[in-house]
Amino acid sequence: MKEVLKYANCFVCGDKNKSGLQAKFYYDGEKAFTEIAALESFEGYKGIFHGGVISSLLDEVMIKAILADDIFAVTAEMTVKYIQPVKVDTKLKIEGYVTKGKGRIFFTEGKVIDTAGNVYATATGKYIKANDELKAQLMKSKD
Repeated sequence: MKEVLKYANCFVCGDKNKSGLQAKFYYDGEKAFTEIAALESFEGYKGIFHGGVISSLLDEVMIKAILADDIFAVTAEMTVKYIQPVKVDTKLKIEGYVTKGKGRIFFTEGKVIDTAGNVYATATGKYIKANDELKAQLMKSKD
């Protein structure tokens, strides 16, 4: 298992972004994942973890599944299905997988579950491998 590259000021994974989630992502050879508590500071409706934060976590974990192989990519499309609300203080695991890679295009799936395995949201994504110019720009964000 290895920790996946993070970007210093990223809202989701940046350890220098004090307003962000500061999530650490790992790759076990099959999937990328992180574990995080649904903090009250990121709630939408009272007592409910914000859906936009869930979407951000899913986007991040799916792109980390690609990045784990040192491939820099950007989001082209993403669809999120919210299955049930996440209550504040719920301990979550967010997982992402590459389901297919074809040329510069990668297809992914992700899910948000709790410690009992209950599913809160799922996602699919389409990511485009960064060209050399964009990769150079993305590399500037590294720690």
